[in-house]
Amino acid sequence: MKIKEEKSILAIITTSAEKVAGGAPIFVCQSVDEIQEKAFLLENILDGMAHEVDPSLYVVVRH
Repeated sequence: MKIKEEKSILAIITTSAEKVAGGAPIFVCQSVDEIQEKAFLLENILDGMAHEVDPSLYVVVRH
């Protein structure tokens, strides 16, 4: 029997730390290019999917 995993936010990647809060790990970057690199790296490491909320904010989620 396969156990269903909960949907959840695995990570937040941003250039504006003051605009985010919560229980997920928050990664603060210096540029939009760095955000994209970290988002796609974390996407692979965490087996999640990266989504761009806006150019300065990505979330990695498990569906």
